[in-house]
Amino acid sequence: MSVTTSGFEIRTRHRIGRSAVELLSSMRFAISLLVVLAIASIVGTVLTQDDPYPNYVNQFGPFWADIFRALGLYTVYSAWWFMLIMIFLVVSISLCVIRNGPKMIADMRSWKDKVREGSLRAFHHKAEFTTAAPRVEVATHLVALASEQGYRFKIKDADGATLIAAKRGAFTKIGYISAHLAIVVICIGGLLDSNLPIRFEMWVGGKSPIRGNSVINDIGPEHRLSPSNVTFRGNAWVPEGQNVSTAILNQPDGSMIQDLPFSIQLNKFIVDYYSTGMPKLFASDIVVIDHATGEQIPARVEVNKPFTYDGVSIYQSSFEDGGSKLHVSAWPMAGGASSPLALDGIIGSNTPLPGPDGDTIEFTDFRAINVENINNASGKTDVRGVAHESLEQELDARLGSGAKSSKSIDLHNVGPSIQYKIRDRNGQAREFNNYMVPLTIDGERVILAGVRGSEADPFRYLRIPADEGGTVKEWMLLRAALADPALRAAAAQSFAARAADPSNPSLREHLEESASRVLNLFAGAAPVNGADGKPIAGAEGGFSAVAAFIDHSVPRAEQSKAADLLLRMLEGSFYDLWRIARQNAGEPAPASGDDSSRFIRSSINALSDSFFYGAPVFLQLDSFQQIQASVFQVSRAPGTKIVYLGSLFLVVGVFAMFFVRERRVWFWVKETDAGTGVLMAMSTARRTLDFEKEFADLREVVGTELGAARASHDEPPSTK
Repeated sequence: MSVTTSGFEIRTRHRIGRSAVELLSSMRFAISLLVVLAIASIVGTVLTQDDPYPNYVNQFGPFWADIFRALGLYTVYSAWWFMLIMIFLVVSISLCVIRNGPKMIADMRSWKDKVREGSLRAFHHKAEFTTAAPRVEVATHLVALASEQGYRFKIKDADGATLIAAKRGAFTKIGYISAHLAIVVICIGGLLDSNLPIRFEMWVGGKSPIRGNSVINDIGPEHRLSPSNVTFRGNAWVPEGQNVSTAILNQPDGSMIQDLPFSIQLNKFIVDYYSTGMPKLFASDIVVIDHATGEQIPARVEVNKPFTYDGVSIYQSSFEDGGSKLHVSAWPMAGGASSPLALDGIIGSNTPLPGPDGDTIEFTDFRAINVENINNASGKTDVRGVAHESLEQELDARLGSGAKSSKSIDLHNVGPSIQYKIRDRNGQAREFNNYMVPLTIDGERVILAGVRGSEADPFRYLRIPADEGGTVKEWMLLRAALADPALRAAAAQSFAARAADPSNPSLREHLEESASRVLNLFAGAAPVNGADGKPIAGAEGGFSAVAAFIDHSVPRAEQSKAADLLLRMLEGSFYDLWRIARQNAGEPAPASGDDSSRFIRSSINALSDSFFYGAPVFLQLDSFQQIQASVFQVSRAPGTKIVYLGSLFLVVGVFAMFFVRERRVWFWVKETDAGTGVLMAMSTARRTLDFEKEFADLREVVGTELGAARASHDEPPSTK
């Protein structure tokens, strides 16, 4: 099609109307719209769509987040301006086809048999032949030849001569029309499956999105769409053993409830795993219950294998916890108590934490299987944000062979975990992620307890050494003993009695005083004051308090020696503290050896990190009853078949435009004094090297067929 239309003309007296139609039906306007749509599609592909607005604020900041939201960049494909562009594109190309299609079809059907000899002689590609055969016989031979070459022909007598008009490849013009119609059909299908019908129902039917959380059964009809809605795409969350008959349609400013013509009942969610623990199959055994007939249709929905009923397709989108029941032990993280509190919880529910602080535990997620890279587990940061990997290890992982990866992979299932939040009375919350069973990291069995201040932060992990039973009981016993002033004093006295010479009571007294001081510093019972007499921030306990004490009380030249002495004293005191705590609990004293020393060191590290944990309790998962839920994407998309039809048009049109070439041949046969003269002329819409060769071949075939010498021949112009 040409840029300017020259087919069907708009008959109107208004110049503005003619100009508007001319603009809309021009190819420049359509191409401009296509470019804008392409750019918008790139933005919609690069920028994550339909995320919660706080995610965009965290990513772009409040200023740009508001601007992008005003432009609709978070919902590009359902934005009003995107749909408006598609509507204009449909109108533009439709007008273009309407104005130029009839002319193209007429040109395709035309034989162009009104040419005369003079016109044919003006063609670039022409040849003349002379033969002694009569005109009727020559015309018969040429007709047969044209038919053999695949040409359709028409014979006409004019001015005492015979005109044979032949054409081939006229289907290419259908290709132009088909390609343009394909864009129109695809856009109509896209508009039909877009948010436009829902918005139209909101404008005309008074529907409005609902904001906030509400019980679905209590939501009024002004927020619900009828089961006969033309098109929709939403999510349905179905726990095992339950059914739903609605879907949630996310909107830029809230949500709409889509009533379904049937109910979806989830009998069983199935997940299969590889030997490494990675999932390889997600499937849901469902029953579709028709509301009109009561018929129950069992089906299985898998990833990329949807089930369609009554024009509605059900896809396996994802899966979540459906309200698993948990039994946990709440170990106190402050004070001298060492006994846990038994709590029951359900994922998605809140449980008040006993005590005067008014804290609440919100159980948010449960995972029965966690696939972790064991080789990289040591790289998890602790609760201070410090990675347990030396600079030498980091450099060695990245230097050497170019084929060596900096991340070794050893995937294993490390067991269940729970995720929860502890929210105080002021509404402030910290999120936690605790594993149920110990993990072996750097040769030690530890229980990981993750913590983060917000969802945008990564989890930082407290490594609690596991006892022989795989629990935190021994560590909690030691933590409670450290918080007891009397036990700290008894441990310092016991350590001094073991370490000092009995014949030197003054050394023993001095050693007891030093051990008591380091235990009190580590326990956070003796605040370290700075030069201004105020406690130093961040030195409330643990190694940071001991380091602050050394920094402010010991000369710089002797700090290294003092630190080494205090650490040895701390380890020795902790052994006595552990022994006394076990004795008070009615348990035998721990055996001395490498295992006990390793446990003491790991416990000291974990106790130091626990000051950054920031939780009143640590929840250890004891048992659970898993209840899973499937998240289905439920959609009715009548435009899908229309898009498929448009794609078929597009394939046909592109094939016709690129692989079908229109060629026309005319033979002017008339009687002359020398016999019968034949003037051949040939034309095409696109002059290519293939056409030059085809003309030369046809010229030779005609000359051979006529069995006569060519009287004269004008060579075609060079294509160079």
